[in-house]
Order: sequence, then C-alpha cells, then structure tokens
Amino acid sequence: MGTSFSYSRILLKISGEALKGNLETGYEADALETVVRRVGEVVDEGVETAMVVGAGNIWRGVMGTGRGMDRVTADYMGMLATVMNALCLRDAFEAAGFSAEVQTSIPMEPVAARYDRRAAVQALENGRIVIFAAGTGSPFFTTDTTASLRALEIGAEALFKATKVDGIYSADPLKNPSATRYPTLTYDQALAGKLAVMDSTAFSMCRDNQLPIIVFDFFEEGSFARALNGDTTCSTQVS
Repeated sequence: MGTSFSYSRILLKISGEALKGNLETGYEADALETVVRRVGEVVDEGVETAMVVGAGNIWRGVMGTGRGMDRVTADYMGMLATVMNALCLRDAFEAAGFSAEVQTSIPMEPVAARYDRRAAVQALENGRIVIFAAGTGSPFFTTDTTASLRALEIGAEALFKATKVDGIYSADPLKNPSATRYPTLTYDQALAGKLAVMDSTAFSMCRDNQLPIIVFDFFEEGSFARALNGDTTCSTQVS
C-alpha cells in the first residue's frame, strides 16, 4: 500500500506517561487504546512505523539516583521497564488487528527478539510495527538518544516526537501562557536554546545526519496525520 503522506518510513518516540493516562503509574486501557488508534491510523495509510517508548509510567532513573542509587543500576532498571512497555504495546496492537514485534538491545529471548537492523527493516517493509526496547543497551543514554540512533539505522525519513503540546515552545506553555511557539527551528537553534524537548545527544545525532525531528501533539485528533504532511501549524520541524 502506498502512503499518501510526506514520509513513508518514520520512527515515533512516545513517553511511558502516554500509557498511564490518568493513573499515577502503570497502564490505563483508554490510554493504550488511544496510542493504538493514533498509530494505527497512519500504519493503515502505508506509513512504515517503528517506535521507541520511554519508561516514565514505571520507572525514571532520576528517582533512583536521587535516593542514592548507583546511576548504572538505575539506568538498567529503566531499560527493563521499557521492555515491559514495549510488550504491552505489542499485545495492544495485535489485539486491534495490527502486526507488531519487539526487538531489545539486551538479549532476553524468549521474552523478545534481539535487535537486528536488517530484520527490523524487513519487518517494516512487510507492514509490521517494530518497537525497539531496552534503550541502546548501555547506561547514560536516554530513550531520546535511542530513538535517534534507531531512526538513523533503519533509514527513517524523520523522527517524530509525541508530546502533549503542538510543538516546541520557548518555555513550558502549560506553565507559561506567554511562551512562544516555534513552527520551525534549526538543530543549532534548538541546542543553543537548551530547549528541553530532547536531550543534546539526540539533537546532535540528528543534526550530524540531517534527520528531521518533528515535535507534535500526539493527543490532538488528526495532529499526527497533519504533522506527517509537514503542517507546521500543529507541529515544530527541526531541520
């Protein structure tokens, strides 16, 4: 099936918080259904879609390090939490009739397959949703950096960052109503402004390899499709 959008292969980065809905932790059925519906709409249009999901609904490394835990241990716990989220998403997609698979950076068969770039690309070409889990397999790297790395490895045409607002702002618009929204930014502007949408390593990787970053409101009806068509009234494009 040919895509009607500007991009035919993308990587979507979503936060773990997107899975918990109104709960404090864990998974909410309605939140999972929203993720499946939003992603499924573009997959049905032929967009080859890979995903990286965070772990904020279960574990954040800063929670552990803030209490004296070793950073490496805290990061490995976060990696394992992303595997749980990826497995949950896979089953939610399959229950809705989509074909999906999980690949992990850390060997853990039979829970999930080990990351294999060629196998991932083949799965995408066959219409499967591929969810990358366990980060890069090493501590000190965020899931944003993982998303940038995997997007480049699989030849994605853009990295889509799902958020709760319609792009990148000069400050948090939920806290500062006078914050300025940027329809477009250069990589260097995003780095120089220390805009906390993605970490500096992720931004730098995308800049060095000319991979566009599109930040959009994942929860607004129709926003994902509009962003896929390059609409900067509902998203910010960093390039």
